[in-house]
This record gives sequence, structure tokens and C-alpha cells, in this order.
Amino acid sequence: MTTRLSRRTLLRGLSCAMSLPLLDAMLPRSIRAADPAQNKSKPPVRMAFISFPNGAIMPAWRPEGEGTSFELKETLAPLNDVKSHLTIISGLAQDNGRAKGDGPGDHARSAASLLTGAHPVKTSGANIKVGASVDQVAAAKVGSQTRLPSLEIGTERGRDAGGCDSGYACAYSNNISWKTESTPMAKEINPRLVFERLFGAAKRDSEEQARKTRTRQSVLDLVAEDAAALKQQLGQTDRRKLDEYLTSVREIEQRIVQAESLAQKERPDFKTPAGIPDDIQEHIRLMYDLLALAFRTDSTRVATFMLANEGSNRSYKNVGVSSGHHEISHHRNEQDKVDQLKKIDLFLAGELARFLKNLKDIKEGEGALLDHCMIMYGSGLSDGNRHNHDNLPIVLAGRAGGSIQSGRHIKLEKETPLNNLFLSLLDRMEAGVPTFGDSTGRLSELDS
Repeated sequence: MTTRLSRRTLLRGLSCAMSLPLLDAMLPRSIRAADPAQNKSKPPVRMAFISFPNGAIMPAWRPEGEGTSFELKETLAPLNDVKSHLTIISGLAQDNGRAKGDGPGDHARSAASLLTGAHPVKTSGANIKVGASVDQVAAAKVGSQTRLPSLEIGTERGRDAGGCDSGYACAYSNNISWKTESTPMAKEINPRLVFERLFGAAKRDSEEQARKTRTRQSVLDLVAEDAAALKQQLGQTDRRKLDEYLTSVREIEQRIVQAESLAQKERPDFKTPAGIPDDIQEHIRLMYDLLALAFRTDSTRVATFMLANEGSNRSYKNVGVSSGHHEISHHRNEQDKVDQLKKIDLFLAGELARFLKNLKDIKEGEGALLDHCMIMYGSGLSDGNRHNHDNLPIVLAGRAGGSIQSGRHIKLEKETPLNNLFLSLLDRMEAGVPTFGDSTGRLSELDS
């Protein structure tokens, strides 16, 4: 007979505690004993915000048609496999990203205001001030129910001290998550450290720390005995789920180790931080896979992911773009630069598609993990050349447990506050927030 398990059951080992995915054995007996067709288990809703810098080439981004009759154009074409899970929203604006008498600095303002809905105080000193971000409002409500209240990740460290954009502090350009109006949530860019934050790390003395690459044990080795004992308590379906999950964890561990090894071998004369891949595609994929793992294990229900800092001038040689991203975002309609930007936009959309397909393939409850998510992908700028803060490129993926009618392109007729969307998402996290930023109400179009 299958043993009833708590949703918070962990696999334990030496200095290690490993979360588990939702198993049938974690459901109430009344649900498990019922007719499978009547099994109405309700996994928790997860929320994530993924940002990319410097806007997009909007003619290649914006879908054709609206409602359920729409077609993804050039940039978003990689998302066709998950089209039924998408809600693309045109016409949203973040007004507080605009200059309000404080001159240039649109990149800093776009990142700082993106999730806070607030206008940042222009300063390059320590007196930064903007507002608490939507993810942290949600974390304050549901964070106590998971191991981590929230998870903040990225691929570029950046610095928070000093100025980065026309008199605005670097903290504004390098963070989208803010605990309070003056406290940004530092993002982690090292996959190894994200992994250890999710599953813990064995305690090591200074000598072991120096040898950590060659002596580090797999987290699965540490919990192997507990995992074997747990399998004896599970039914056939749950055993299969557990095996699939442990295999995915092992695969991510191996990729992290490989990335660390390549970073050391390929640049013997250059000091590279351990665990951060030189290959930007592999770095992005590892972070996405860790985010999927965090949601799958219910280690957190709230996350942010900065694909790059705002104003980033990183090149994307992997897709044939050797010029800096920010540099060519000021394209002045020069076709060569526009074409290069489209390559970057397409690459980033392709990596998003891979992540969403992964969530779609992970079964949870009666559906897929993606069915229980709300994942916003977008930028605080639309046209990076003109620094526009309206008609933003916004994709919402997931169905929030069935409360979002996806598979649509919502075309708003007038400039609508992005913060209206945030209010609607917060409602689905049961945050009980009456207003947010310059919101004028909920985005009721999500329900229709």
C-alpha cells in the first residue's frame, strides 16, 4: 500500500536536503482513491518574470491578427510549439520608465520601473529609491510556503555602486527585483551556486574548498540511501516520476561540472569564475533549467531572470553578431544593424521556447507544469532606438491553474498600464493588493 507523503517531504543526506516534485502519494487519500477522471488535484501557481535588454525590433515581433486567430511572426516563430499556452499582449506601457523632468537615462529607468511600476530617483549615490517589485509583493504572500521565498537569477553580474546611465545608479540597470524601495534583490549568475541554493552543499573546510572541483560529490550520491528507501513506499507511477526527476537533476549537475571544466581548460591564462560558462547559450540554458527545477520541486513559486543587464553591450557571436547589443540598438534604421538585432531577438526567443517546452513536457496534476505557471517575458523598452516605453513586447506564458485563457493575442486599443497586468497576476497569487504603481484596474481581458 502506498504511503501518504507530505508535500514538504525531502530527500536527506549529509549536509543536504533535496526537494521532490509533486507525487500522487502527496495527494489526500480521498483524491487518490477516487475515479482518476474526477481527480482534481490543484498544484500551486508559480510566477516568473524574464527580462531582456534594449527593446526589440517590433515589426518582426508583433503577431498578425488578434484573439485566437493570430500568427506568430519572425521573432516569436520558435514559440509555435507552445502557442496554445501563450497570451501575447500588445498596447501595454510602463509610464514610470519615461523621463519626468530628469533627462536621459531610459535604460536605467526601464529596468528599475519594469516590475516596480515606480519612477526611480535619479542618483548615482547610495540614496537609490524606486519601489517594491511585483515579484516581491507576491513573495511576501506565498514565500513562507516554500524553501526559498523567491529566486533571482541572471547571466551578467554588473555592479550596484556608482553610476551606469546618465546619472542613474548602476543598481537601477542591473536589477529588476526590489525587496523594498531602496533594496534590490541581488541576482545569482553562477549555475553552481543556484544549484547549491536549491539543494544545499556539503560542508567543506578550506583545504577541501581548494579541491572542490575534483572532490565534489553529486547531491544524488548524498541522498541515494534515502531515495532508495522512499522508492519502496511508492507506487509504480510515482517511482517513474521520481526516476525521471532524479535523472534530470543528474543531467544538470553534469552540465555544470562540464561548464566549469571547459572554462578552466579553454582559458588557462585567464582567471574565470568557477561555474559560469563562457558559452552564453549554455549559460542561459542552465539558468532556465535550474528555474524549471525550482518550480518542479516547489522550492520557490516566485522568480526573476535577467537575460542580461539593461543597456548590456554583450555581443552574440554564437548567432553571428560581433557588435555590442546596446551599440547596435541605436540602429537609426540602418538595415544591417536591424538585421543583427533581429538575430539576437530570435536567439533569445528560441531559448525561451526551449524553456517553455520543457515546462510543458513535465507532467503535474492533471496537466503540465506550464499549466500552473504565469511567466512574463518582455522588456521595459519597445523600440530601443527611440527609447520608447509604450507598446511593450510582452508575452505571458502559462494558464495559472486554468484562470488564464491562453492561446490569444490581446490587442489593447489604447495605452494601458503594465501594472494592470501585474494586479491580475497578483490576484492569482492571492496577494490581496488593491493597486500597484499607476494601475487603473485589473486586466480583465485575461479572463475573457
